[in-house]
Parts: sequence; C-alpha cells; structure tokens
Amino acid sequence: MRFALNAPNFGQYGDARLLAGLAREAEESGWDGFFLWDHIAWEGAENYADPWISLSAIAHGTSSIRIGPMVTPLPRRRPWKVAHEAATLDRLSEGRLILGVGLGGREREFGFFGEEPDAKRRAAMLDEGLEILTKMWSTEPFAHQGAHYEITEARLTPAPAQRPRIPIWVAGMWPRKRPFQRALRWDGYAPERADGAPLTPEDVREMSRSASEQRGSDQPLDIRVSGSTRDETADEARRRLTGLAEAGVTWWDENLPRSGMTLEEARERIRSGPPDVG
Repeated sequence: MRFALNAPNFGQYGDARLLAGLAREAEESGWDGFFLWDHIAWEGAENYADPWISLSAIAHGTSSIRIGPMVTPLPRRRPWKVAHEAATLDRLSEGRLILGVGLGGREREFGFFGEEPDAKRRAAMLDEGLEILTKMWSTEPFAHQGAHYEITEARLTPAPAQRPRIPIWVAGMWPRKRPFQRALRWDGYAPERADGAPLTPEDVREMSRSASEQRGSDQPLDIRVSGSTRDETADEARRRLTGLAEAGVTWWDENLPRSGMTLEEARERIRSGPPDVG
C-alpha cells in the first residue's frame, strides 16, 4: 500500500504557493502522493485555487511524489483542453501524473455555469471524453464525431512522458455497478460508499475479486480509498489499514479536511509521515 495526501483547492488551501509548499513537505516526510480536489462552487467556500495551475507549481517544487487531481469532473471541462493540460503537466513532472476523473457530484457546479445537469448525460460525456483524451495522447491525427463532442481534426504533440499513456483512475459510488465497470476499463478505482459509510475490507475484497475475474491477474487495478487516521491511535490505524491492504487497497489517501484542522495542524500531520502499517 502507498500513501497520499488529499487537499481541498479552496478555503485555507486556496493558494497555489501554499499547496506547493505542503506537497514539498509531504515528499520530504515520506508520502507517496499529493492529490488535489477540483471544485469551483463548494457551499460556503471562498478563495479557490485552480487545481491545474496549483499542480504545476507542485510539480516544479517536487521530484518524486505522485500528483494529480482527485478527481476532476471531466464533463464540465473540454476534453481536448484537459488532454493538453495533462500532457504538459506529465512532462513537467517527468511522468508523475495520475489523472483522477469522475462525473462531478455537486449539481450547483454544473447548474450555476450552464453546464450539463443530468448525471446520465454526464456519464456519457465522461466516457466520450476519455476516448478523446487517449486518442490525443497517442499523438496520431484523428477526427471524432460523437453524441456530445465533435472534432474535425486534432493532433497533440509532444506526447505525455508516461507511455502508453497517463494512468486514469475513475471515481464512483460503491456498490453502484456502472462506475465500477467504467473503472475496470482504465487503471484505477477511487470509490466512496453511496451510503456515506467507510469502505470495509469486505467491500474491497469484492472489488478486487470482480476486477481479477474481469481483467485477469495480468491487469491489476489500483484501488484508492480515502479517509482520516487523525483521531485513531497508531495501533488502531495500523489494524484498519492493514485490513484494507490485505483486501486489495493499493493507495490510502489521507484527507486534509476543508475545516476543523488549522494549517499548522495540517503541517504537523504531513510532517509526521504516512501511517505505520508495519
């Protein structure tokens, strides 16, 4: 199991320089990843930092830690623009980008700006957008005629640093099947339980078993689970995370909460390093 931090892109974290500094401290403290939220209209929030510009600052100030949006709602972005941004960021970071994608779960972030409000249509846009991303990353010329996007002619160069492409993790609500099936077509799954409860080892074992049956043992699926060990003792955190790792979790994403933790407390949590699972 590898360990990442997951930070909001607004509120007290809404500053690209601050985020770059936190990511640098995370790398120095032994964390494996530093991921950012991608929101533009969170209820009651102010001081938004663009995640892509912030990730560029993070890439420039670090050398080994994996980075990425976790997750970006691809249906409210233009996929060809994301393809260029992601390829540039992957080259800037020398191949450290993981692209987390999803439908977008906050309706106001679509409705406020005249974007598609219907979740089923956004799901179709997500699938079509991912197809466009991978075609652009191939660097081969192509055209696209779909239900939601039309491209007469496109070619992206240079290619991302990672080949054959940048890893893609797909978010979804477990145990809903369609998002999980979408994730199986890519590289990773970033689930949350639909009922809001924490994911259990039993949940993860079912995901791992289904992934192995449908993809085969030669195509492992990254499973990223997020949560907090802040209020747990070292032994409690070790037991919980060991159980998740044994069930098939490959990444634990430690949340830096949007409220209830000061920046100094967040820095202390980062400096203390990843949980010790023995």
